[in-house]
Amino acid sequence: MMSSLSSKDEAINREGSRPEILVVADEKVLEKILGQRDENIRAVEERFPVRITVRGDEIQVHGPDIEVVKQVVKFLEQLVEVAEKGYRLTPAEVKYGMNVMTEGGKVDLLSIYEEIIYLTSRGKPVRPRTAGQKKYIEAIKRNDVVFVIGPAGTGKTYLAVAMAVAALKASAISRIVLVRPVVEAGERLGFLPGDVKEKVEPYLRPLYDAFFDLLSPERFMKYLEKNVIELAPLAYMRGRTLNDSFIILDEAQNTTPEQMKMFLTRMGFGSKVVVTGDITQIDLPPGKESGLKVVQNVLEKVAGIEFVWLTNYDVVRHDMVQRIVEAYEVYEKKRGNDQQLS
Repeated sequence: MMSSLSSKDEAINREGSRPEILVVADEKVLEKILGQRDENIRAVEERFPVRITVRGDEIQVHGPDIEVVKQVVKFLEQLVEVAEKGYRLTPAEVKYGMNVMTEGGKVDLLSIYEEIIYLTSRGKPVRPRTAGQKKYIEAIKRNDVVFVIGPAGTGKTYLAVAMAVAALKASAISRIVLVRPVVEAGERLGFLPGDVKEKVEPYLRPLYDAFFDLLSPERFMKYLEKNVIELAPLAYMRGRTLNDSFIILDEAQNTTPEQMKMFLTRMGFGSKVVVTGDITQIDLPPGKESGLKVVQNVLEKVAGIEFVWLTNYDVVRHDMVQRIVEAYEVYEKKRGNDQQLS
């Protein structure tokens, strides 16, 4: 097999030094590294000033900077390790690995792939896909209360639900309780049609998606009917004590400090609490402080509680989501600087 996977600028094409060569004897492993229509390798070429060609079982890396070429070869060796274990490589995961390597100088991709949290009803393995997500999962395992704060697309809710379902399957808990604050955005609940359940369901509906993916819809509805899984607005938590439960507070940036305290004190014996939120997307009325911001100062030194921060590097949705998150970060930082100067 021989293919030129991208055309680089003339400086690289004229590069006369000998390329660094990585031999991949297993054709199936080589196919996984290349990706569909060579998309994985193209992602590497777009990121670094190198040209990559494949001749038979050899991956050849050419480039004007030998140190960069060697760095790319080391990264490709990581991809080989992952592919040899049978894992499929996607362009998003390849780009994530390059981000981490560029930021920290090294990356251990295989350790991320090897941790499987749960197998869905269709046999799909659920696992952390970034180092930040892996840290998040480990925090849930060793703590009774975990706060995870990060932008959209970082898997905050999905991974918490996956851990909850895994705990339920292992009989470590007897039920799962998912809670969301109901924040009105232009419409008053009192004027919306239907009974209370019908009024709050649109706020909870996004949580159904994670359960439908992890469980069959039939099993999810059965658990819902038997109250093994409970989805409830935050206001319904007052006065309750939840024992032997995995309790998730989603969209916690939209709680007030009083609501956050009320929620956290619902925790009973044998329970675990995960609080998720994105402090860049607060929908509270002007003048109202976010409970998720305040709680960081209140509980940061309490034993058994851990805070995990995810970043745009942990975004596992479409590439465009990561670009959007980064653009908003730049905008918010610039606006903050402008306000300080004015």
